[in-house]
Amino acid sequence: MHIHLDPLGGVAGDMFVAALLDARPDLWLPIESAIARLGFGERVSCRLVAHGDGALVGKRFLVETEEGGDEHIHVNPPGGHEHHAHRSWKSIRALLQDSGLSAPVKHHAIAIFTLLAEVEGEVHGVAADEVTFHEVGALDSIVDIVAAAEIIAALDATAWSVAPLPLGSGRVRTAHGWLPVPAPATTLLLKGFATIDDGIGGERVTPTGAAILRHLVEPAPPATPRRLTATGFGFGTKNLPGISNALRVLIFDEADATARSDRLIHRDMMVIAFEVDDQSAEDLAIGLDRLRRAEGVLDVVQSAVVGKKGRMATHIQILAMPAHLDQVVAACFAETTTIGLRYHRVDGLMLPRHAHTIEIEGRPVRVKSVERLDERTAKAEADDATDGGSASRMRLRRAAEDQALRDLPDSEGKAP
Repeated sequence: MHIHLDPLGGVAGDMFVAALLDARPDLWLPIESAIARLGFGERVSCRLVAHGDGALVGKRFLVETEEGGDEHIHVNPPGGHEHHAHRSWKSIRALLQDSGLSAPVKHHAIAIFTLLAEVEGEVHGVAADEVTFHEVGALDSIVDIVAAAEIIAALDATAWSVAPLPLGSGRVRTAHGWLPVPAPATTLLLKGFATIDDGIGGERVTPTGAAILRHLVEPAPPATPRRLTATGFGFGTKNLPGISNALRVLIFDEADATARSDRLIHRDMMVIAFEVDDQSAEDLAIGLDRLRRAEGVLDVVQSAVVGKKGRMATHIQILAMPAHLDQVVAACFAETTTIGLRYHRVDGLMLPRHAHTIEIEGRPVRVKSVERLDERTAKAEADDATDGGSASRMRLRRAAEDQALRDLPDSEGKAP
């Protein structure tokens, strides 16, 4: 399962929970159970309510506590709730460790809080264990993070990703006074994430939202075919001008998304393309042969095209490994007369293959064996079987191919 987050309005802990519950309402009972295991009793109550803003509909995750405050002061106008409980990271960690939460939920909740403690410590110049939380130490923020941890553990997704995050702007009122947006701790948590400035101010990503993202999101994996299975919207507390203050979640199932075998090999490749209309066919053939042998080149093909002024030209397309892009581009300019080229990254799928050298009638014959979705095939190199007449060459190639298939290991690595 791959889950993608689309921060239309931004990201906060309650928005994350609400969006996932809108997509997966079956997780509500496990969340209620997890919150009950924290032992807060009647001091905390939670509700999942339908919400719409005239453009979109989704859910809101509401947490009511005796403390009367919440982390969402950061997205409320000045004059909102400002009374928060102050709790040390040590006391919150002990609360989570001593609770009746399952081990996976404890792991995710403590990991998210640890990220918050580390950046708060860095901002204020103290050790993480000496951090005292203000806004995120409130009961409702603890509940947000535990609810998020329950969802993360229950879904057990193989990958999480997020679209570019809105930066926001202005100032945010905190227990430490007014701070710039994004808040310093949030900025540290969002290092490396893509961001956009959509012109809408206010705090768009809260510290809790940023910590959840930092905990979940790794560098984007290669794009693969996938099937959309659920979607949901989680709304925040603030009304934004001209845009819904919602986090959208998209849940994908990557398993058998296109009825293909899971044994297909994924490849990152660069496609390099250019045209040549002023190089002789003989010289170009030599240059392309050298390109085929260059390190990092996977394939080189050419085709005839009609260029400017009706001139016949040759279109060249090269597949190369991304790590060798600069060297391959340099080789293109060295081996051909082109003065410009184009390139872009693509994702590829490749069937498992094996290279063999088979000795047939005293001569080596190279063979490539391929594990297709429903069978195995082999192909001998034509250049290794050129002697004799046509029948003799075909017999030699078939013998090499049959031998290669007999030697090919099965899917578990055992010879058939």
